[in-house]
Amino acid sequence: MSDDASRPSLLPANSSALERALDLGFARLLERIDPPFPELMNAGQTPSSFLPYLAADRGVSEWDAAASDLEKRLTVSLSWQIQRQAGTRQALNRAVESLGFTPHVTAWYEQQPSAHPYTFDVQAIIGQGWASGDHTRLIQRINAAKSERDQATITVVHQTRGGLGAAAALHGPLSDGELVLCGALPVLEFGARLISIGISQRYTINDYDLRAQP
Repeated sequence: MSDDASRPSLLPANSSALERALDLGFARLLERIDPPFPELMNAGQTPSSFLPYLAADRGVSEWDAAASDLEKRLTVSLSWQIQRQAGTRQALNRAVESLGFTPHVTAWYEQQPSAHPYTFDVQAIIGQGWASGDHTRLIQRINAAKSERDQATITVVHQTRGGLGAAAALHGPLSDGELVLCGALPVLEFGARLISIGISQRYTINDYDLRAQP
């Protein structure tokens, strides 16, 4: 009883017995609830159902509700790093990694021969399935991470590794129109024993193209 008497309360001094009883009852109910923090705000530990709200809280601009749970957690966990380091190589690396791809960024002065100033090349190495619309999502995330003055050249490398021996049937050359309309790389049929193969399609994205993406 002494604990209840010393409990902090927002009720005024002239509160009724009923009001004090309700205040005490609700306080007891709240004590039974395990506080969800700090796990609730941790992208790696929060419940999957809370991830969209955590993404909105952290300013994630590109979100796919159909993405895997792992990709969603990567997107949320890297969002603040990307925003704090926007315009840097590290932000571009994180933007590619947030989709589960392996990044390789080369600035214009690192290329042989040197490219135009304020341009850079981003290689996104894919070791897993490539879903329809992933190229658009990759463009949007790189656009959000890069400097406004910079122009990106994106190379998508679909990489598969296997045992000794190699056999492959490759799709014909891809055009920019096919990439935009289909939103996915073509299905590649490989032989049963594949040692290593990489297929890439390079296409330049200027500022107009980036702004025009849906």
